Amino acid sequence: LSTATLTYDSLRFGEIEDFPETSEPVWILGKQFSALTGNEVGDIEGYVRMRFWQTWFVNGCDVAGGTGPTSDTGWGCMLRCGQMILGQALICRHLGRDWRWSPGQRQRAEYISILNAFIDKKDSYYSIHQIAQMGVGEGKSIGQWYGPNTVAQVLKKLAVFDSWSRLAVHVAMDNTVVIEEIKRLCMPWLDFDRGACAVSEEPREMNGDLEGACALTGEETALWKPLVLLIPLRLGLSDINEAYIEPLKQCFMMPQSLGVIGGKPNSAHFFIGFVGDELIYLDPHTTQPAVDPTEDGQFPDDSYHCQHPPCRMHICELDPSIAAGFFCQTEDDFDDWCAQIRKVSNCRGLPMFELVDSQPSHLITADVLNLTPDFLDSDRLARFFDSEDEEFEILSL
Repeated sequence: LSTATLTYDSLRFGEIEDFPETSEPVWILGKQFSALTGNEVGDIEGYVRMRFWQTWFVNGCDVAGGTGPTSDTGWGCMLRCGQMILGQALICRHLGRDWRWSPGQRQRAEYISILNAFIDKKDSYYSIHQIAQMGVGEGKSIGQWYGPNTVAQVLKKLAVFDSWSRLAVHVAMDNTVVIEEIKRLCMPWLDFDRGACAVSEEPREMNGDLEGACALTGEETALWKPLVLLIPLRLGLSDINEAYIEPLKQCFMMPQSLGVIGGKPNSAHFFIGFVGDELIYLDPHTTQPAVDPTEDGQFPDDSYHCQHPPCRMHICELDPSIAAGFFCQTEDDFDDWCAQIRKVSNCRGLPMFELVDSQPSHLITADVLNLTPDFLDSDRLARFFDSEDEEFEILSL
């Protein structure tokens, strides 16, 4: 493993090239750039530098409390990509999408707080330690490689403890985004069963987690909890289905885009945009020393921002297992995102997922029925439901 890591780490710069001179637009997280003029190319690189770049850390940090690996080198790339996509959400939440990083200058308190949430300390909200430990509950031992869905589920659980950001993290399963579920999550103080204006007397339980348990004033009940929407998807069997390429590109063009986590088998990347048929991404596969804050609370933060042009790869090389992310600061943002998704669904290619107003009553998921995987075979299901009855459709998770 160490030999393979060193080889990859030493060769990774072969993928780093300047942007080609092309008339095709460059799209990065909802913003359009041109690669034909020097000023715009500088804007592209500056816009990329403001993203959090999370990479492997060097040996010396105890991930597993003395019982496992002391570094995430070789196995933590998808965890780092999860940190990057959530870091982008926190930037949007606390600093705004147009915030720019100014190297070498004293940084805003909100920025320092975001960095503190990710530093490699076990008590940081979204540290590699917290992600790895929470992953155990998802069936992943520390040191085991994660897929996009596992990272999404872990980030959802960790966000509950981040009272400062107060995010509503929703993981849309079964290739379906249910609008009513999200509005219940982001406005848990509203009782949708009694009408949109009725305030619920008790917090609701969503997907097994108690959401919206904070006591709020009358003025705050009109607010929307900022939404981080993560959508795990499979866009093909072993390779990406070309019918999904255009809809995937459209996701990077939306102002709500947080990017996509995915990559190649056992090699994860954080994709932030595209130019032509090439995806633009940040690569976590390099080792850097862990960073600690200085005595005045500031950070030597250069290693948290990519100082070279981002990497690119042909979109057809993408592994079909991904998770797309979106951030909606307000209900209007979410409504606008829904309108854009519906428009994309009517365009060229296959929709990557379905957007529905409410969960159809005839759909019963395996987790609702508490069915175990060995139960999900045709003989046993035929005994559970009348084989002639088409009222129910079983969706295996």
